[in-house]
Amino acid sequence: MLSNKGDAAQDDLAPSTSSHESTSRAVSKVKLEKSVVICADILQTDDTERHPDLWFSDGSVVLLAQKILFRVHMSILSRHSIFFRDMFSLPQPSTTPPSYPTTFPTCRGDFDGCPLVHLHDTAEDLASLLNALYDGPKFGNNDREDFRVVSGILRLATKYLIDSLRNRALEHLSIAWPSTLKAWDAREEVAGEYYVDSDEQRFHPSPVHVINLAREVNVPSLLPSAFYDLSRYSFNALLDANNAATAALDVSALSLADTQKLALGKEFAQLAVPSLIRSMATETQPYLAHMQSYPLPAQPRHPQGRGQVRGSCTSAAACRRDVSELVDLATQHYLFDHERGACDPLYVAEELGLLKSAEMEGADCKACGRALEVWAARERERLWRAIPGWFRLETP
Repeated sequence: MLSNKGDAAQDDLAPSTSSHESTSRAVSKVKLEKSVVICADILQTDDTERHPDLWFSDGSVVLLAQKILFRVHMSILSRHSIFFRDMFSLPQPSTTPPSYPTTFPTCRGDFDGCPLVHLHDTAEDLASLLNALYDGPKFGNNDREDFRVVSGILRLATKYLIDSLRNRALEHLSIAWPSTLKAWDAREEVAGEYYVDSDEQRFHPSPVHVINLAREVNVPSLLPSAFYDLSRYSFNALLDANNAATAALDVSALSLADTQKLALGKEFAQLAVPSLIRSMATETQPYLAHMQSYPLPAQPRHPQGRGQVRGSCTSAAACRRDVSELVDLATQHYLFDHERGACDPLYVAEELGLLKSAEMEGADCKACGRALEVWAARERERLWRAIPGWFRLETP
């Protein structure tokens, strides 16, 4: 009889029969030969220990990862994983070597009366996967500690063909590494609230680790936001070996190809800021002179949603002067002084759209203030769509 731990999670995570299952079976057999060793000479020694929570007395298989032993249930693994289902259904090799050449493990061991399976994964990742299978995934707030758990689940759910769990892990990671501007703004608000109450430099994990994970499990949808986040750091933070921020980011872990993509994208991002300032100086003038009707795209920062800016400028000379002063202010702040946001064009565009109503003499001209907000919203959408191209990324 199986342990009742996590019974409620079983139906939710069970794999569904799909058209690709036959292909998955072939893939799982190849991975089995490369990734699993069932070996009689691996016995419990002073160097191995039982996992404190994932050792069930009624378990039917013992998994060994690094030096940690897990006694779990074949039925649970087979129910959720095509890989393990096929592995346990294959005839197991005898303890004596066969008379023909083979790459399949040639010995079978057992531990406490259970088959002993040696997995080439970290014990931490395996524990995260098994806890998710037994209890259901319990994701956190996408901070650094949560990422360690979720990345382990995603890595092994991909490797062992547990599609339902892989999809749920990806859905969770996409909250912090989204593919839409609306979700990015929500993510930035969460991080901003954290920085107000904490001295820590980062809430989310290093984008480098997200990029490498996305490459490993083939999830290109995570890449644009991760590369963009990484590009917001100065070259000093990215490259100076003596900088504490550099060590935390772990930029050296990037592949050469992704380091090149980062350099290209960072240059485009930096060029986008002066382009924004120049655009504000030229493209907003016609609307400030005579505002009649201008459509507003739905934005999370504009709760009224899609609408119209109606009316005319009530003080054309003052508004034109305000825009000229805004251009000078933005040029000094972002291009000369390299203040906060100088490497973050999405942030710069948002700030420029809010300055008219917050800072300038003509702030009582609501039509022109609204026009500037609409311009900023459209520029941010344009920038967001351009990000994959900046970093030479494949479109998801």
